[in-house]
Amino acid sequence: MKIKNHSRICLIVSACIMVLALVLTLFGQGVNLGIDFTGGLSMQYSLGADAVQTDVEAVLKEMQVGDFTVTVQGANHDEVNIRIKSINQDDVQTVQETFEGKMADKYPAIKRVGDVNYVGPVAGETLLKNAFVSVILAAVLMLVYIAIRFDFNSGLAAVIGLVHDVLIMLSFMVILRSIVQMNSSFIAAALTIVGYSINNTIVIFDRIRENARKLGGVTREEVVNVSVKDCLTRTVTTTVTTLITICALYILGVASIKEFALPIIVGIVSSVYSANMINGYIWAALESRKRK
Repeated sequence: MKIKNHSRICLIVSACIMVLALVLTLFGQGVNLGIDFTGGLSMQYSLGADAVQTDVEAVLKEMQVGDFTVTVQGANHDEVNIRIKSINQDDVQTVQETFEGKMADKYPAIKRVGDVNYVGPVAGETLLKNAFVSVILAAVLMLVYIAIRFDFNSGLAAVIGLVHDVLIMLSFMVILRSIVQMNSSFIAAALTIVGYSINNTIVIFDRIRENARKLGGVTREEVVNVSVKDCLTRTVTTTVTTLITICALYILGVASIKEFALPIIVGIVSSVYSANMINGYIWAALESRKRK
């Protein structure tokens, strides 16, 4: 199978996804930030019977609680997780006691599972800032590492690929805002994908370096074509194996696992896409420009 350079088309597709996410954000349909970033209250209860989501929502509405989400979970579907945004710390105990009292009428065996977690808005802002700094720091260190191991253009192309993958993850968090919230698990997912993406890129760049020495009289683009083809079997095998595991986690996992697994799935697909279809050709373009 002959590999061709479709990097321009791929970049246009990626740009369209990012523009769509930007437009949705400008119209107020941006990332659905969870309480880890916006601040709020998280409570989890075992009801001792099959949980009916509408029963829980009815109690919260009766209590005149504002922005909330209710998730039924547990192996027997007998647990609920309640997340309430925009709540003062002084009201946490009152809300908790009132909720437990009203729910006890229908679910006498109700009991709290784990701790009641409250995150203030200041802590949420700090977490968001730290997430941004973490990704930027990782990208800079990757640039330095690859520039030393290969060359500066390889490092620059790899970092462009990293930024691309993180932006695609963010874009899909906007597009899929009705399905998933962004909480602290997204930071772990983003840093995981940074590592996964750079691993794929380094494997291909290593083959590019070998082929650049062996293949004389060919363009840099042709070197990239051959190198991507050489790594294709390895790429497909590792990607499919990883996706099977992560998809199983998403299908079978609880809400908190889904919040981690979905960005990982998007990031894995994006990182393989960028490593094979974009990054090498960016390196070839930078090399050609340098030679001219």
